[in-house]
Amino acid sequence: MAAPKKGRRPAGGQSRPGRALALILIAMVALTGGMFWSGHTTPRLGIDLAGGTSITLKAKADPGQESAVNETNMNTAVGIIERRVNGLGVSEAEVQTQGKENIIVNIPRGTNEKQAREQVGTTAQLYFRPVLAVTNGGPAVAPSASSSGSPSATPKPSSSASGSTVGEKSATPTATGSAQGRALTEALKAPSPTPTPTGSASAKPKATGTPSATPTPDAATAALQQKFTSLNCLDPKQRSAAGQGVLPTQPTVACGEDEPGVWSKYLLGPAEVDGRDVDDAKGQLDQQRGMWIVTMDFTDAGSKKFQAITSKLSAQADPQNRFAIVLDGEVVSAPSVRQTLSASAEISGNFNQQSAQDLGNILSYGALPLTFETQSVDTVTAALGGEQLEAGLIAGAIGLALVIIYLVAYYRGLSLIAILSLGVSALLTYVIMALLGPAIGFALNLPAVCGAIVAIGITADSFIVYFERIRDELREGRTLRPAVERAWPRARRTILVSDFVSFLAAAVLFIVTVGKVQGFAFTLGLTTLLDVVVVFLFTKPVMTLLARTKFFGEGHAWSGLDPKRLGAKPPLRRTRRANASVAGPVDPKEA
Repeated sequence: MAAPKKGRRPAGGQSRPGRALALILIAMVALTGGMFWSGHTTPRLGIDLAGGTSITLKAKADPGQESAVNETNMNTAVGIIERRVNGLGVSEAEVQTQGKENIIVNIPRGTNEKQAREQVGTTAQLYFRPVLAVTNGGPAVAPSASSSGSPSATPKPSSSASGSTVGEKSATPTATGSAQGRALTEALKAPSPTPTPTGSASAKPKATGTPSATPTPDAATAALQQKFTSLNCLDPKQRSAAGQGVLPTQPTVACGEDEPGVWSKYLLGPAEVDGRDVDDAKGQLDQQRGMWIVTMDFTDAGSKKFQAITSKLSAQADPQNRFAIVLDGEVVSAPSVRQTLSASAEISGNFNQQSAQDLGNILSYGALPLTFETQSVDTVTAALGGEQLEAGLIAGAIGLALVIIYLVAYYRGLSLIAILSLGVSALLTYVIMALLGPAIGFALNLPAVCGAIVAIGITADSFIVYFERIRDELREGRTLRPAVERAWPRARRTILVSDFVSFLAAAVLFIVTVGKVQGFAFTLGLTTLLDVVVVFLFTKPVMTLLARTKFFGEGHAWSGLDPKRLGAKPPLRRTRRANASVAGPVDPKEA
């Protein structure tokens, strides 16, 4: 019979528990130190635990476009609002549809809650329109007392474009009478938002078809000129309704605030570039001028459009050499163009850091496909969530107490290992959740707490699998130290398979769900991974060390490993000797 080779560890050989324990101890110290160093010693709380704001938005369609309020546009709006709010660092914001026309936005209480509320319903329809005429904001005739409104005290950005020169806005009309009429007539003749390339127009006149029901150019020009003349930008109602229901391909009128309380009104041509042509936008500080600006980069198609319109405008006289940046029907900038521009533009003026970054954030994530009006803004208190959390923690404490009672009654001394392992798992879970708050915006909500409570059962199940494998080895007649090592490979496979199934279920749930359910799935997956770490780096090494003590090694009655109570067989060595005698060479005489 060949002797085993020296230096080769047999199956079930002794491991080195000190290394594993040192590794998990270093990880715990490092994570705990990082938590205190970051200053975030408690996990961030979701809206159900911390309170916040709940906003109800109702979709509105422009006249004649009622079909625009559909499932596709509502889902698009949900995605844009969610990206806008979370782009401000407000995590765990819940945005979901309710019925066919409403969107519910839940914003947890936090430092950017006010900014998020302001951006939730902002449509952010951005257009670049050529300026046909500009004058002061009052009507041409003296307004009646009922039509006048108090000017807004909130400063609006009066902006410029990169590479262009801003023209001063005059308080007197710069284009009136026949000049307006000629400009309007030209605009109505070419309603396409994209300039026609040079030489592409046919020299032959097109034959006219049947008479259209639309107004003639003269009638449309007169109507728009009358609207421009009577518009009073000092009246907030007229100001907000100036460009409502106007298609981008049509000329329109709009108001713009030059400085606080000083308004101008604009006669604008069809949109040449819109917000979909903006690839990226961000608010940043211009170091040379010492002012906050919003820079915009165009897409390839947008660059071509912007180059074409600035090339055409740069050859015009003031004010026809201006283009207006129109955001949600209001002119935020009307710079004059002195040269051809293409790749980028900037909006500058009366910005501060917050307003510049807010506008950049809105433009980056795109315009909402629908117009929304705010139905209600409710403050959500944490009282109800606090009561539910208290009830959940009580239920979790009762469940944990029952688990501990069962472990003590059934496993006796082994329950000490299980309790210590549960404590290590709980500490790691808490510290990691506290660190994930500022790192990735993770917020603890009620479903996440439920996921942590469910994880108690998963972790306890891993201990039970390992303990039962050790007991099976003892029943076979082995002593404790080899039993601990021989039981580990089989228990390890079972634990890994069980945790893999649990983690897979959590991952699928996280991917296919939204909102609070994702918090449950995330916590369940996190605690499942930590269960593997704790069992491998703490439970198994501690069990190896305790197997070397007299209390556990000799099978004390309260150790939970008493061979007599387990019904162990005779020592395995005797069985092997007996088997070896039977399997030995047969005596020829006996044959």
